[in-house]
Amino acid sequence: MAEQLEFFVIPNPCKGICESDSRGFCRGCYRSREERFTWMKLSDGQKREVLRLCHDRYLRSIKKKEYNDGKQSKQLGLF
Repeated sequence: MAEQLEFFVIPNPCKGICESDSRGFCRGCYRSREERFTWMKLSDGQKREVLRLCHDRYLRSIKKKEYNDGKQSKQLGLF
C-alpha cells in the first residue's frame, strides 16, 4: 500500500513529564521506551501508529483510574 503524502510534520507527543510507570510507558505521552528513542527514525505511518497506541493507552489509564476511584469511594461511603 502506498503511503499518503503528508503536508504537515507529525509533532512529537512529548509532554515534558518523562517518567515511566510500572509497565514502562511514559506518564506524559504514553510511549514505550523504544517508541521514545526511535521517534525521529520512524516513518509518518509508523508515527501515526504510535500515536494511535498512545491514545489507546491513555484511554485505558483513564478507565483504570475511574474504576479505582469508584471502588475506593464505595469503600469510604460505607462508614
